[in-house]
Amino acid sequence: MSTSPIDATTTAAWRALSEHRDAFRGDLRGWFAADPQRAERLTRTAGDLHVDLSKNLLTDETLELLVRLADEVGLRGRVDAMFAGEHINTTEDRAVLHTALRRPAGAEPALVVDGQDVDADVQEVLAQVAEFAEKVRTGEWRGVTGAPVKTVVNIGIGGSDLGPVMAYEALKPYVGDIEVRFVSNIDPTDVAETTAGLDPTTTLFIVASKTFTTLETLTNARLAREWLWETLTAAGAIDGSEASRADAVAHHFVAVSTALDKVEAFGIDPANAFGFWDWVGGRYSVDSAIGLALAIAIGPDAFGELLEGFHTMDEHFRTTPFEQNVPALMGLLNVWYVNFLDAHSHAVLPYAQHLHRFAAYLQQLTMESNGKSVRWDGSPVTSQTGEIFWGEPGTNGQHAFYQLIHQGTRLVPADFIAVATPAHPLRDGEADVHELFLSNFFAQTKALAFGKTADEVRTEGTPEAIVPARVFSGNRPTTSIMAPALTPAVLGQLVALYEHITFVQGIVWGINSFDQWGVELGKKLAMEIAPAISGDDEALAAQDASTKGLIEYYRAHRTR
Repeated sequence: MSTSPIDATTTAAWRALSEHRDAFRGDLRGWFAADPQRAERLTRTAGDLHVDLSKNLLTDETLELLVRLADEVGLRGRVDAMFAGEHINTTEDRAVLHTALRRPAGAEPALVVDGQDVDADVQEVLAQVAEFAEKVRTGEWRGVTGAPVKTVVNIGIGGSDLGPVMAYEALKPYVGDIEVRFVSNIDPTDVAETTAGLDPTTTLFIVASKTFTTLETLTNARLAREWLWETLTAAGAIDGSEASRADAVAHHFVAVSTALDKVEAFGIDPANAFGFWDWVGGRYSVDSAIGLALAIAIGPDAFGELLEGFHTMDEHFRTTPFEQNVPALMGLLNVWYVNFLDAHSHAVLPYAQHLHRFAAYLQQLTMESNGKSVRWDGSPVTSQTGEIFWGEPGTNGQHAFYQLIHQGTRLVPADFIAVATPAHPLRDGEADVHELFLSNFFAQTKALAFGKTADEVRTEGTPEAIVPARVFSGNRPTTSIMAPALTPAVLGQLVALYEHITFVQGIVWGINSFDQWGVELGKKLAMEIAPAISGDDEALAAQDASTKGLIEYYRAHRTR
């Protein structure tokens, strides 16, 4: 396989797509009227997901050219390379094997990468996670006073927080008697308010940091440890001696990390540290030991179903021809919108309240992955890359930003997600509230696609002067994704779907979607600036005028 990416803009397919774009006129009304089978032809199935692509701005020719582009940039070879464990993360010289986290036990052929039996490693950690989760759920694991755990507090940031939070919220109906809370922000408000009202004798902290050096996570872990010591001492549960404090940490803290020496130095028994590997990027890690809090909350069986859902989508992506391949087609459509139709952002609009953190999760997955301006060989990109992912659940978003999507000047492709069976099938008198809810889901994609003409507005008796304000142009592209219910397996399929969509875009753009150097500079500068904030005048003098002025304002106005 070539070590350099194929420049998509030099391919025959890209040139053909450019010519196609120049003559392209979106006409969803006309296309549906002329082709009664359009919806059927452009609907795909992947696992439990029913995916309707028909309201997108594409014709059969568009689809054919996009698939040809995938072939010409070598997408199939890169897919195979990722699943085989080749070092496609070039800047860090690593394999990219989040897909190995959900391979079933005994999968054939065995996955051996760099001389290591990856399958055996993964299954060993999954067994440890399942065993520990059961100990906590059954009360076998107890705090320093002998009380069972009632609350788990997960301390992490980035992928060690966003994934577990999103999945915990999405799978609330599967959560048992143990509550999970999450701390991520270094703002002291986060840890203070998260621990407020907790009983220290029944609280378990999970510190999630691969290297056990992440500034935010370790700061919050130390604050949580101090809170534990103070509250246990105040309650008379420990006597405040070094030995009793160490015993408290051993009973109330575990870690997700591979830095066992640092874990032990913190006071956590290395036997209670759950590892993962450098081939797992943080934003791809919710199905690793990073999901420990989730496994405790929903149980090992449901966590296993989540992994099965991931694997179902992995296999669809790995084996399905691109013409029928849902992640490939959705990724290629995003390229079409970004590079040929000048879309700058992409909305994700779940009509399922339990997915209210899904868009936030996708922001890291997509923008940390594809927010790049150099290709994987270090050369500059040759086209626009990435898009801004954003969104909120329906129907809340309808009363906020849908106006811009319907009638604004920007093209905003949108993914609508819904389930047929709700977690809570409530009725308002004779009305099925879920059906009322989904009527909005169906109506919004219809309105975006087909709009309303001036003549249709006039038939409503609208005064001529305001007719233009009530016209909807239509031709606003959407993809509709539906599933039977929001089960662990369906959630796994949804997350893996977007992982692979992101990968497809990265391959077309020739970028490495698996590093994140852009987050490092600010972290480094924060460490350099910290002394200036706390009173080091020499460090303050070394700052630029703007930063210096802001720090001086802070120092003058800090009151407590």
